[in-house]
Amino acid sequence: MSYAIIKTGGKQFRVEPGKTYRIPTVVGEAGGSVEFNEVLLGSDGSSVKTGVPILSGAKVSGEIVKHGLGDKIVVFKFKRRKNYARKQGHRQPFTLVKINDISFG
Repeated sequence: MSYAIIKTGGKQFRVEPGKTYRIPTVVGEAGGSVEFNEVLLGSDGSSVKTGVPILSGAKVSGEIVKHGLGDKIVVFKFKRRKNYARKQGHRQPFTLVKINDISFG
């Protein structure tokens, strides 16, 4: 079972070929391809390769399934006895990516 740990959008994800992941928004159209070059760690099933800090020549390729918005969260600020209350909603954008291939160069 091969896997890799990639860095995108300021976060790290453990990805495997054939699986779908929800990551922070990346540029591209639905159905298009995307490449992640910041691979921090990779395994081909028998050996593990680590980067210092990234693996040189390693890349993870995938396909953009869709773009969307996450669940709404409510930000409510309140100060008692001060007549202060602010309500604001937010939906975090995301991109659904299906991982096709992991190569270590």
